[in-house]
Amino acid sequence: MNLKKDRVALFIEYLKKNHKTVSTMESCTGGYIANVITNVIGASEVFKYGAVTYSNEAKIKMGVSKTIIDTYTVYSKQTAQEMAQAIVKYSNSNYGIGITGMINSLEHSSIVYICVYDDDKKTAHHYTLSADMTDRQDNKIIIANFIFDRLLELFVMS
Repeated sequence: MNLKKDRVALFIEYLKKNHKTVSTMESCTGGYIANVITNVIGASEVFKYGAVTYSNEAKIKMGVSKTIIDTYTVYSKQTAQEMAQAIVKYSNSNYGIGITGMINSLEHSSIVYICVYDDDKKTAHHYTLSADMTDRQDNKIIIANFIFDRLLELFVMS
């Protein structure tokens, strides 16, 4: 399983050229998306903040509504959107990426909820992904490739 590093670099280049910034709030990916971004030289110009909010308590401290978590569960598109919007507000970024879900759960099949929030346009883009590889690292790579493919579709190729 390989990360499409060229996709990440293209997104970072887009952000630089357009004077835009991005931040992440991640749960099940444990900071992997932030790590992938910061592996690109010059990402410090466009990456403002990465939060790993593995617990509900951490999500709430970062601005996610407890009511949203209680109403829709932590594994929902609503929570992913709250995460994306909260990280934009916290970091004053143009774009926020919120990721929550379960990967390699013994009790449930893997499902990941992703929201890309565009604060400039006040729009939320929702995605749901099943990442069913047996290795957690492989699942994180699948999720990252999926996210950067969507980011390129949304912002670079539009």
